[in-house]
Parts: sequence; C-alpha cells; structure tokens
Amino acid sequence: MSEVVRLERHGDIAAIVVDNPPVNALGQAVRQGLKERLNEAANDDAVRAIVILGAERTFIAGADIREFGKPPQPPSLPEVIEDMDACPKPVIAALHGTALGGGFEVALGCHYRVALDGAKVGLPEVKLGILPGAGGTQRTPRLIGAAKALDMILSGDFVAAEKALSLGLIDEISKAETPLEAGLAFARKAIDEGTPLRRVRDLEDEILADRGKSDVFDAAREKLKKTARGLFSPHKIVDAVQAAVELPFDDGIKRERELFQECVESPQRAGLIHAFFSERQVGKVPGLKGAARRPLISAGVVGGGTMGAGIAVSMLLSGLQVIMIERDEESLARGKATVDKILEASVKRGKLTAGSKAAVMTESFSGSTDYAALSDVDIVVEAVFEDMEVKKGVFAQLDAVLKAGAILATNTSYLDVDALAAGTSRPSDVIGLHFFSPAHVMKLLEIVVGDQTAPEVVATGFALAKRLGKVGVRAGVCDGFIGNRILATYRKQIDYMVEDGASPYEVDDAIRAFGFPMGPFQVSDLAGVDIGWMTRRRLDATRDPRERYVEVADRLYEAGRMGQKSGAGWYLYSEGDRRGAKDPVVENIVAQERAKKGIEPKSFTPEQIQRRYLAAMINEAARVLEEGIALRPLDIDVTLLYGYGFPRWHGGPMKYADMVGLDQILTDIRSYAEEDAFAWQPAKLLVDLVERGENFESLNK
Repeated sequence: MSEVVRLERHGDIAAIVVDNPPVNALGQAVRQGLKERLNEAANDDAVRAIVILGAERTFIAGADIREFGKPPQPPSLPEVIEDMDACPKPVIAALHGTALGGGFEVALGCHYRVALDGAKVGLPEVKLGILPGAGGTQRTPRLIGAAKALDMILSGDFVAAEKALSLGLIDEISKAETPLEAGLAFARKAIDEGTPLRRVRDLEDEILADRGKSDVFDAAREKLKKTARGLFSPHKIVDAVQAAVELPFDDGIKRERELFQECVESPQRAGLIHAFFSERQVGKVPGLKGAARRPLISAGVVGGGTMGAGIAVSMLLSGLQVIMIERDEESLARGKATVDKILEASVKRGKLTAGSKAAVMTESFSGSTDYAALSDVDIVVEAVFEDMEVKKGVFAQLDAVLKAGAILATNTSYLDVDALAAGTSRPSDVIGLHFFSPAHVMKLLEIVVGDQTAPEVVATGFALAKRLGKVGVRAGVCDGFIGNRILATYRKQIDYMVEDGASPYEVDDAIRAFGFPMGPFQVSDLAGVDIGWMTRRRLDATRDPRERYVEVADRLYEAGRMGQKSGAGWYLYSEGDRRGAKDPVVENIVAQERAKKGIEPKSFTPEQIQRRYLAAMINEAARVLEEGIALRPLDIDVTLLYGYGFPRWHGGPMKYADMVGLDQILTDIRSYAEEDAFAWQPAKLLVDLVERGENFESLNK
C-alpha cells in the first residue's frame, strides 16, 4: 500500500487521503496510490461512495516539480483521472487550501466537488509554458462554457471558492470544519437521495452554443496578439478548448495531449520553468539561515513624490502603519494627495473597497514635517532626490531620532549604500531597498547589502518584500547594483548602433520582436529623457577617456524633449497618446551627430540588433556575477525579468545565454571587439565557463 495515499473507511463511505507534504504534489507515488486505492474502493461492495481529499493544509497543489524534465513514470495522470471518471460509485472531491493544475484536474475528474470556504482552484499551466494536459481544457468548458474557460485557463489565475461556485466549477461550499467532514456529508446526502453520477465528460449544455461557431475563439486569438505576444502555449490552449467544443470527448482528450506535447517540446517551456523555479529560489540567500527578523509594524517614508507615495501605498496595503515625512506642509499635502489618488484608482479598479480606502487613509496613514515623528517606527525608507549629499542629510536626521534597532533604508537607484551607512552611528542597520516605479505595482525589490549590513536586517528586508507581495533579490554595492548597472552597459550599445546607422525606431521594433514589452527608447521616454541626462552628468567625472560617448540623447535634452511628460522625446506624443509616433526631427538630430563624427551609416537587421543588445547584457551580467554583486545567475535572471521586462519565456539573460550556448555569446563578443575593443572586453567568468564546457546554470547550485 502506498504510504502517501491511504484509504479510510467511514461506514459505507471510503475516504482516499493524499498525504504527501508539503502540498500533496502529484508525484508518481501519489498517482500510483490514487489508482490503487480507487480500485480497492470501487471493488468493495460495502463502499457506496468515495471521497478524495488532501491531508494537512491543502488538497493537491499540482504536479511534483521534482519530476519536471524527467521521463514520465506510470501511471499517467490522465489514466488515473479516467479511472475516477469511470468509477460506478459517486466520487466526490473535497477541496480545501488550493486545488491547482493537475490537482484541479483530479477534482474535475470526480463526479462532484465540494469545497471549504477559502479554498481556491486554478489551472496555472500557462505560466509554465504548457497547458492543462489531463483533461483540464476539455472538462472546464463543459462546466462553465468556452469563453469563461478560456479566461480562466489563459490567465492562469486562482479562483476563490465563492466565484468557483457561481461559475459552476464546484457544486457546494461547505461550512464544515474539515474537508473530511465536508466530503462525508456530501457523500451521505448523495447516497441517501440516490443522486445519479454526474460525469463532466458527458455534459454538453455549456458548449452547445459555441459548437460550429468560431466567434469566441477568434476573439480569444485576437486578444492574444496584444496580451501574449510571442508566447506559444496560450495559442495552443485556445486550440485545445476549441477541440473540447467541436470534438467528441475522447477525440478532444487525444487532441489535448497532442497540443500538450507540442508545448513540452517548445523551448519556451524551459525558460518559463526556469523563471518559476528561480522566483522561488531567489529568497533563499546563503548566510541568512538562523538570522532573526526584526519586527515590522510601522514604517516611515521620507519623500512624498511619485516614488515615495508609491512606496507608502505598497506598505499601507500590506497592513503597515505609515508616516510620511516632507520638508514643508505644502509638499506633505501633495504627497498625501498622491497616496489618496493611487488608492482611489485601486477602488475604481475593484481592487479595494471605498470603506477600506477610507480606513487606510484615516487609521494607518499620517504625515509630518518633523523627523521626530519617526522616533518609534521599525523601518524608514528614504525616497528623496537622487543626490548623495541630499540623502546624507536625510540619513543624519534619521540617525538622530530613530529608536535602537530601527532599519534605515535608502531607495537609491545607483548611489553608494556604504557611503550613506558610514555617515551614521549605526551602519549595521543600513540597507538599500531599491523599489521600481511605480512602486505600488512593480514586483521587483533589489535588497542592497552593504559591507556592514547585519544579517537580521537583510532577513527583515526579504520579509518586507514578501509582505509587500514583491520578489526580493539580494544585490551588492556598486553603481547601479544589479539591474541598472547591466542596463547602463546594454543601453550604451544601442546608442552606438543608432549612431552607426540604425534608427531608434528600428531598435525598438527589434527589441519588442524579441519579446520585451517596450523598446529601450520608449522606456527612456516613459522614465524621462532628463533622468538619463542627470545620470550621465553624474558619471562625467569618472568616465574613462577611452569610452565612446554618443551625444544624441544630450541633444534631445537640450531641445527640451523630456519624453512623454513634455509631449516629445525620442517619439512625438499627441494628447492622450502614450505610444508615440516616429519623429523626423529625431532622425535629423541623429543624422547631424553622425555627420559631425564623419560616420558613414550602415544598416542593421533585427537579428543583429538583438544579438548585440543581448551580448552586452549577458557580458556585463557575467561581470556582476564574477564580482559578487549578484550571488547567483538566477538572481540576475529574476532582476531582469521583474524589473526590466525581459521576456519570461526566455527565462532571463543567463538562462537565455545557456540555451543559445555560451560559446556562441563569446564568439559574438569577440567579433564585436574587432570594432571596439574597449567596449567589448569579454568577462573573465564567461571565458572560464566556455573553456570548462560549463554554463551559468551550474553556478546556481
């Protein structure tokens, strides 16, 4: 008998309990156990109904990720579910916690589904580059119709029990204390009332209206052109759901398996699974085991601008008490108004109720112009102007008023955290928390660890990231940390390509074609051309005279073209237009700069643009890793995925490099070095890995 699946008898009802901690994943032993226990109960004349449930805190949270990439071991999940479906006795899934992916497909294979309040169901396979391959695309539309099934499966989002009931995904929400009680009660009622078996495979009412019509599927495919540009599996999901509508069930299941296999063989699956694992691994930082987290009840935010207000909102929505500090009452009023505006937008989107917003603003949020108001907070994040002297002044005032053990955090994007710490009497309490704009939306949080930052402060930084719903990445101290340092390098290369002959619009088109949501010049306009100008001026004194410098962006700044906020930057913007139009004025500025330097323009193909862009990114990332600024390649991947729009299906720059081949990346770099040896110096780590025949993934272990 399988140890991870047991059969319990409760009179004439058999309970099959999956007990495979921590999340009852559907590994081979669980699949085998389910098949054996189901067969045992089905062949026992004393058993009149069967309940399937999970032990401990959840039902079945999906596949066993330890089996990813390995040869499949029998029995397959579709085979197990087919046995449930064909069972001559009522089979009831009793759901609690989460029933996800294959776990929810198990529930769909049962004749009935009862859930505890608070349970969630979902089919998140799209996020791994695959589709539900054990009947999920075939049974779901039979319960809720093709359109709703597509919305659910294409989003990969979880569905709460109450909504699942209203949709028809489950049959009942139970008030019972445990899933066993809920399942037994439902089974008892089914037995007593002689409820007939309700096999999902036989249901057709919800799909009849779409049979022979393509409207819902054409609309889904059209939507995917915008929401899933470049992705493979979403299109296969539409094909699979259409098969559910158009084909008999057995033929639809066969088609689902064919489409599932196509997804498995797609290179996107490897990238998406790497991203999935990396996000879960990134918070497991070496050296933090046993480090105690400090309390996080109240927080201060210094600065009420766009970034400070976004940080305040993020903290308020996590349940922290927040005090905002500004230099004068007028600035404080603006900061509070910005917080109110962000929260009101959440109300309009249905993410927050008006009552909750009012409670947050009156009970959890306050402001002051006096730093002494922060004397009892647990953590303070300064989000003032990006100037070292300004930030040092803020830190000196914080150091004077904060209680012992309070954490002093800077939201700097580039500046030296160690220099800020050195100006305080408590350098071990100082850390960088680099939020990305808009801070209440963007998931990445770079946790910048200084030379003297205490381990418990780092651990608290990661705890804060988790509480805020963000992905924390540990970074060391250097100009730009992980993300902005790498950005600065690949940004130079696109400037070089533009000066050498590519138009900014060709560059943006090529980078979007690779999968980035925006091109780099679009991003510059969104952030503000003036931001880049200020960064370049900050670095003027330390710029190596051998470094090539392109002045096109400086000319835009001098012409007052600040990007979207001024109506013109690299693109020209009309009222209400955030996409922008190509502007001949910019092309003339570029041409003038080329002429000044006597550059004869040459053409670049989209592939050439992409290869240079990525080679520069990967080479600098290798240096960041070599210097210990990032501890592991996966830290870099997560940073670029969550903060810089790197396409998730490529896995991140380090995973992408592994898939392309480090030898190919190095060959490209060496060929570019023939044109500019200073800009294209191969990272020693990259050379070493190629010589050893290893890849970046080997360093994640």
